[in-house]
Amino acid sequence: MMLIQRDRRPSVQTALTPALRISVTIGATIGGSEAETGRVLSKATGVMACAVLLTGCVVGPDFHPPAAPVAVGYTRQPPPDATASAPVPGGDAQRFSASLDVSGRWWEGFGSAKIDALVDKALAANPDIATAQAALRAAHETLLAQRAALYPTVQAGFTPSVQKNPGVLASPLASNANYFTLYTGEVQVAYSPDAFGGVKRSIEAVAAQEDAQRYALEATYLTLTSNVVAGALQEAALRGQIRATREAIATGEALLADLRQQQRAGEAAAGDVVAQESALAATRQTLPPLLKALAIQQDALDELTGGVPAQTPDDDIDLDSLRLPAQLPLSLPSKLIAQRPDIKAAEANLHAASAQVGVAVADRLPSFTFNATAGASSGDFGGMFTSQNSLWTLSAGITQPVFDAGALKHRQRAAEAAYDQAAAQYASTVHTAFQNVADTLQGLDQDAEALRLAAEGRDAAQRGLAIARQQQRGGEVGAVPVLTAQQADQVAQVGLAQAQGARYADTVALYQALGGGWWNRQDVAAK
Repeated sequence: MMLIQRDRRPSVQTALTPALRISVTIGATIGGSEAETGRVLSKATGVMACAVLLTGCVVGPDFHPPAAPVAVGYTRQPPPDATASAPVPGGDAQRFSASLDVSGRWWEGFGSAKIDALVDKALAANPDIATAQAALRAAHETLLAQRAALYPTVQAGFTPSVQKNPGVLASPLASNANYFTLYTGEVQVAYSPDAFGGVKRSIEAVAAQEDAQRYALEATYLTLTSNVVAGALQEAALRGQIRATREAIATGEALLADLRQQQRAGEAAAGDVVAQESALAATRQTLPPLLKALAIQQDALDELTGGVPAQTPDDDIDLDSLRLPAQLPLSLPSKLIAQRPDIKAAEANLHAASAQVGVAVADRLPSFTFNATAGASSGDFGGMFTSQNSLWTLSAGITQPVFDAGALKHRQRAAEAAYDQAAAQYASTVHTAFQNVADTLQGLDQDAEALRLAAEGRDAAQRGLAIARQQQRGGEVGAVPVLTAQQADQVAQVGLAQAQGARYADTVALYQALGGGWWNRQDVAAK
């Protein structure tokens, strides 16, 4: 350490340590000559000017967002202009439009005030949203705190003390008193110029982490709204299956009553009655699993909306009352990466990793520090405000790592490896997003065709049951054909309800795969 003092006597100290600190301290007191004080101040000013000139340098890589994938579509074959249609609720044809943007409240396209109310309740009460919002606030405050490193720090202190000096030592006071009271007040200013941009890179990394947390909040929002809407639609589909099953049970019970009456009149065989009893029991067995699934789905919705099952009223949603959106957005692949919050979060993490490489590079370069202290010290409080008791100090330091056993080099390599990891994770997220959209498009196409076939099968089963009953009343057939037709009708009714639910679920999945329209929400600030 080299000290340049007022009496110009050099004092050199060298130590073999893992990092050798080389520093220059420039000091002066009020008692020196004006000329000498000026020379000291000019040296300090020169060192500070050199450091300030270096602050325009920012080492490390500059981040550039990855290029969008070169793709013209999501599937091997372009999706049809319109899906298949069926003459049942939820069976309308749907068309895709690349020019149609995703609404910030896309679930309103189903035309259900109950679903809209459920989503609003979930957004207001679900703790996952509150958790993500708090995490974003914490990230923002961390960024503000990190930005403070670019500015000097100022501290003020006041120290009153009563001291007794031993007789073997000279008194520190001009009066040579060994017992005295001392009042000292100081203002200290410290500044470390960001010579090579390490602080700026740190701020850049923290800002990117805030962006990642912001997109994590949007991902939470998207997941919550999608789960609520999908859960409500699944509940409606289960209610449709339960209704069809109960109708089949009621029909079976009526048929069993007729057969028993015919048996008593000698017009029906005992085997026919037993066969109907067996078929009715099998139909009844399908009801409890559906009721169980409905109860579990209701409990899941209660949890998503921040309620307790025992305290939540039963507010059913009728599948037939829903509307299937006729026009569906289909964003271009180049736009998808800007819409998916998981992709944006992965990009922000990649940005943060890039900035950390710059931080690691800057850590291997010299750093500068400047300190200034001004104050006064006196044996009585009033004497602190006289010029003869004032004090001040200026100092400047330069630190350059010389030997650290390769720690800083390996930290830089670790930062570079972390960047490669973040880049691979970004690529994986993009690939998953494209797969999600492709899977959803396939589902929309094939499930629309499945619903059309399910509607045709239901109509055929109903005609077959009507013919069997008519033949039974005319004595042309026994109970077995009627039982067979009845079972086919039950299976067709339940299958139709399942196919209707799949159409709605596919629509929800598409909105979710495209990012959910968070950029069109009024409560999201443009960035």
